[in-house]
Amino acid sequence: MADALSLDGLIEITQPSINTTSQPQEQPQQNGTTTSPTLASTLPPTTKPTQLPDGEWTPETVLATLPERPVTDSTSPIPFFHALTLLKTTPREGWRRFGIHAGESIADHMYRMSIITLLCPPSLAATLDIPRCTRMALVHDMAEALVGDITPIDGVSKPEKSRREGETMDFLCGGLLGRVGGGRAGEGIREVWQEYEDGVTRESVFVHDVDKVELLLQMVEYEKAKGGELDLGEFAWVAKRIVMPEVKEWAEEILQERKAYWEGRGKVPGGVGSLGGESEEAVLSEERKEQQDEYYGEDKKVNGVAGTDGVAETSTA
Repeated sequence: MADALSLDGLIEITQPSINTTSQPQEQPQQNGTTTSPTLASTLPPTTKPTQLPDGEWTPETVLATLPERPVTDSTSPIPFFHALTLLKTTPREGWRRFGIHAGESIADHMYRMSIITLLCPPSLAATLDIPRCTRMALVHDMAEALVGDITPIDGVSKPEKSRREGETMDFLCGGLLGRVGGGRAGEGIREVWQEYEDGVTRESVFVHDVDKVELLLQMVEYEKAKGGELDLGEFAWVAKRIVMPEVKEWAEEILQERKAYWEGRGKVPGGVGSLGGESEEAVLSEERKEQQDEYYGEDKKVNGVAGTDGVAETSTA
């Protein structure tokens, strides 16, 4: 096991993840019988599940490749609990383009987000349902258990991404949880997930902002883990899309921490240096900007809160 305090060690570890092409593998024979591995114990190697044309992907695309399919229509939540392991073993994709192939998982990202919601500044917390925000942070990327972490450069349209994630949540919350406790828990998870997707309520806007703050934190941590040899400034742009002033203060503090770190090494970091502007080495190419603009749309306001095409925005790591 890697040293718990060594981020660099974690970056080098290989994690298994979702595969859309490989076939299930059988375990060695025991007493003359070939046994199937459990979902939690054996997962296929990493392959991004974004290769199919729009409209052709379904949850079955991934379920058919799992060593053991989750049992549907059960009155027990155990099959659902097992399915959640995919969130623990699927890496966030944005970092992989920079050579971080076994960094944070989707579950890692959601866990820190949930803790961040609990530390919401009092002036903002007084206007929000914080327990709901925490639940939202814990489930907002749940669909990526099967869909994978799709980013703007993957060639999957925003409507197609939404369709895939919606069908996956129907499977998780209906197929796996539909008969658990009368289906109420599953319905509650599906409802709070949809609220995040719609991005209209103040709670959902706050959690979208927290999503971006968590990305900024991870960006700085990876840069430090690599001793200032890896510039992840491409991700700093999300700071400018944070809506709520209290969360902007957190982002500004993180960006200033990053700036001081790079300046201490005699370098100027790429990307957004502060919420007031970009550094001299803005790293987003025109192509990348166009991809992100197409993915997120033009800035608008919803119920007095800035968003994008009627919804808040999600970070892209």
